[in-house]
Amino acid sequence: MSRKTPTDVLLQGLEELAEQDFKKFIHKLSEFAFDDKPSIPWCKLEKADRIDAARLLKERYGPESAVDIAIKIFTNLSLNNSAMKLKQEKETALGPQQTPETSANAYRVKYREHIKNKYTTIKDMNARLGENVKLNSRYTKLIIVNEHCHKKQREHEIMALGRRHAEILTKHASPITIGDLFESDGNGQSPQIVVLQGAAGIAKTLTAKKIMLDWANEELYQSRFDYVFYINCREINFVSEQRSVEDLILENCPDQNAPRKEILMTPEKLLFIIDGFDELKFSFNQSTSNLCSDPCEKQPVEIILSSLFRKKVLLKSYLIITTRPIALEKLGQCLKDERYAEILGFSENEREEYFYKFFGNEEQARKAFNFVKDNEMLFTMCFVPLVCWIICTVLKQQMEAGEDLAQTSSTITGVYMHYLDSLLKGHSSTSKQKVQGNLKGLCSLAADRIWRKNILFVEEDVKKHGLDKPDSLFLNENIFQKGIDCECVYTFIHLSFQEFFAALFYVLEKEETVENSETAIQPVEKLFEKCEKSRNDLMLTVRFLFGVLNKKRMEEMEKKLSFKIAPKIKNNLLTQVKEKLSLSLFKYDKLPFDEDTTILYFEYFHCLYEIGETEFVQSAMHHLTELKLLHRIFTKMDQIVLQFCIKNCCKLESVYLDTCTFLTEDLNEDSPGLCKRPPGAEHQHETHHSPIYLFCEALEDPNCKLKKLKLHGCLTGACCRDLADVLKARESLTELDLGYNDLGNAGVRLLCEGLKHPTCKLQKLDLWDCELTGACCGDLANVLSSNQSLTELKLCSNSLGNAGVRLLCKRLTHPNCKLQRLGLRDCELTGACCRDLAAVLSTSQSLTELKLSGNSLGNAGVQLLCKGLKHPNCKMQRLDLRDCELTSACCGDLANVLRTSQTLTELKLSGNNLGDAGVQILCEGLKHLNCKLWRLDLSSCFLTDACCGDLAIVLRTNQNLTELDLGYNNLGDAGVKLLCEGLKQNCNLQSLNLRKSATWGCGVTAAGCGDLAAFLKTRQNLTKLYLDNNVSLGDSGVRLLCEGLTHPNCKLETLVVDFHRLTPEMQAELYAVKKIKPDLIIKMQPED
Repeated sequence: MSRKTPTDVLLQGLEELAEQDFKKFIHKLSEFAFDDKPSIPWCKLEKADRIDAARLLKERYGPESAVDIAIKIFTNLSLNNSAMKLKQEKETALGPQQTPETSANAYRVKYREHIKNKYTTIKDMNARLGENVKLNSRYTKLIIVNEHCHKKQREHEIMALGRRHAEILTKHASPITIGDLFESDGNGQSPQIVVLQGAAGIAKTLTAKKIMLDWANEELYQSRFDYVFYINCREINFVSEQRSVEDLILENCPDQNAPRKEILMTPEKLLFIIDGFDELKFSFNQSTSNLCSDPCEKQPVEIILSSLFRKKVLLKSYLIITTRPIALEKLGQCLKDERYAEILGFSENEREEYFYKFFGNEEQARKAFNFVKDNEMLFTMCFVPLVCWIICTVLKQQMEAGEDLAQTSSTITGVYMHYLDSLLKGHSSTSKQKVQGNLKGLCSLAADRIWRKNILFVEEDVKKHGLDKPDSLFLNENIFQKGIDCECVYTFIHLSFQEFFAALFYVLEKEETVENSETAIQPVEKLFEKCEKSRNDLMLTVRFLFGVLNKKRMEEMEKKLSFKIAPKIKNNLLTQVKEKLSLSLFKYDKLPFDEDTTILYFEYFHCLYEIGETEFVQSAMHHLTELKLLHRIFTKMDQIVLQFCIKNCCKLESVYLDTCTFLTEDLNEDSPGLCKRPPGAEHQHETHHSPIYLFCEALEDPNCKLKKLKLHGCLTGACCRDLADVLKARESLTELDLGYNDLGNAGVRLLCEGLKHPTCKLQKLDLWDCELTGACCGDLANVLSSNQSLTELKLCSNSLGNAGVRLLCKRLTHPNCKLQRLGLRDCELTGACCRDLAAVLSTSQSLTELKLSGNSLGNAGVQLLCKGLKHPNCKMQRLDLRDCELTSACCGDLANVLRTSQTLTELKLSGNNLGDAGVQILCEGLKHLNCKLWRLDLSSCFLTDACCGDLAIVLRTNQNLTELDLGYNNLGDAGVKLLCEGLKQNCNLQSLNLRKSATWGCGVTAAGCGDLAAFLKTRQNLTKLYLDNNVSLGDSGVRLLCEGLTHPNCKLETLVVDFHRLTPEMQAELYAVKKIKPDLIIKMQPED
């Protein structure tokens, strides 16, 4: 009689089902995802009979797995008799005849059970002896992304995590699951090595153990791996005897009866999880010739691990290696064709899920979570699973003691202090003297090892600091974590604890102790210096130091621990902190700005928030009148810190944020992996504030006296509602610059609500390049007719068009409109708008400055404009017509304006093809006695020496003209000679620009310098001379200039030349001139 196949067994089991039970089976099968394979689509199962179902199962999962799946579904549907019968049929028909203890298949079952028993429970970090928690009841899904961070870790990993995490979410990174780690990429390539990286405390080890448990429970990698082995790097460090790969495998097994040969014969079915590579003390720089290829060969463990990494042994096996980012470079040298994944931590939903799992009690969990969510700093820190555990532990202790949760400080120092206090309360029977000794020893050890950059301590290290007894208070309470089977090795449960106790050291210990030659501990002054030089080292220690120096916390430590904290230490430290803040933090404009510098400065803000003493913070920030932050990504934690500091900065007058991003927690609402318990209905109707809500709330504070606010590249239109509230509340605010933000018309409409408010006293508003169109001009026009304080409005680089300007012009003539300066550069205008503008010019009693550059006005448009400019009522003083597509044909109209206008003092015509003929016509107006012009810009107007004679006459006759820009014109030495003749004769010109462009321009040579030098020796008023880019000056030309510069009659204050093009000898001569005339500024364009 032939033996039954797996399909025969499966079909028999399905045929024995009742019709109703078979329908239930089909429905469940459509939802069932086995191992890393998706479920069978319902469209294939909807009309399937028993034969079809058996065939589909076999095709999708393979014959034997198909039977196992059927048994699982039967059990899930409570068809226990059918499940048991099918299992018996399988064993009868398919079961191997080998001895169970030596059979590979049978041993695999035994191994799974062993792994299941070993990893089902874990010891909580603060559990009492014998207490454990179920891994699955505590484990919460983490966000994992396929991303390799090549940039060296530059910030403390925990404190940087929130920013890093939120930044990834902002970029809509697609999370993966641990089941996806070995999936094929876009090129169809699947890795054999996966590096799972993440910061300290991000649950890398818990994830590794979760993989072990899920595999043992047949929920992960079923068809991919027959065996999964776990290797703890912390334990491996202290293995002195030689090992083989086979030995590492056996150490995972329940006994020594494992079928070693059968296991090693199929390396493609083996997965090794190497947990904690960053903790390995090995160098891994051995030659490849020293590596082993035999899995049974005994070698030092460094050789064995290196052979696994480099695929010299068990070539086809698979690896998952967990590590902190700091060891990635070292690890990468051992690997080839690896894939990188990063654990980012908890999303908002997963943080909530963790709270409910931790507390167990739904009411307690809800209360604790809502408290933390309201506290921006704590909630942000909950991105990190380890910190989430600390916060949950502290809150649970408070709730069980009946305390008010608000008693917990809003700072991370407060949380750690409360945790420490709870440990001390648990040992009230221990004498205070013993507690003091233990705590001092712990702090000394922490500080010493922080300076040595060491997180693992052997027993000898511990003894040096008086912590040699195994029943030490803090060892028992898991402030220290003793490695499994590594009796003489100790480590803080997390790096942040070590930094916390290191900070306490500087408060609890006397200064003399710091000088102990046996320790690496440096004085507190060195702590700050080290932090400034290398921010990722000791940064959190300094932040904790601020936190423990809080007056209330110090009083509690003195009371509870009887420590005598010398006032001298704190006073000296506070004095030093104030000096650093006043000397470095608040002199932004005098310091080079890069990403590291800005982050370091903002770290001081975090420190001020951590100490939380209003008097100290206000004193430290007393000299701050201007705050400037560039290229900063503000997490929610950063925002509350910024809010705190602004509220306590009593003399702050100006804030400038450039290219900054304000992140919000709402960004991850659509991320997969929602918590099992949906958020309550009360969250569905919450008011969603804009990203700058907290920042604006600080500006609305009654103590805030802000006058200027500049926010470039930071906002969206949604932010304008909060800015409008600032305009209503802050009467001191007179200047608002919102340039380069994507506000849009809707945003400006919101802003206008604030601008029209009676309490708004804004004088200057800049909306440069804010993605506006003419549709917003109606709202702005209403502001012009209602706000009598607004005197300057810049709308440059927006697509307003003629229609938009027409709307503005209707209100510019309103009696209530007090606007003095209007910027309409690059607003897509044509000459047609000039009729409306001319009407404004002839009516408005306040408008004195109009910028129209970069618009295609043309000669006809300027002709219309000039009608308004010539009107007796026109008060225009400064007119900008650069790059307006003008020619000489408009110069007659402009000349007439110059003859008649009693107010026009500044005219910019740069970038128009006026030519010599146009300038000659213009000069007729410039020579007129009524001309009041004192600044004229004719750069890039296609001029030659032919117009210089007329300009020279203007220089002789016009006593008002003090600034003339002729740069980027082809004047040559002949033109300069003519100009100098005019400059010599009773000329009041103070600034002359003769710079040359890269391709063409004034072209002054040594000959022209001779004329300029001769002119400088005469009695004249010139104070600024620009000659940059005139490459033909040479040493000889500059030498002639030097003769004029040193003459007693020379009044020049600023000279701009191409210093870098001169010979060293000529450069030395220029320096010699500066010694003679120390007030002379020589600008080294263009490289200065």
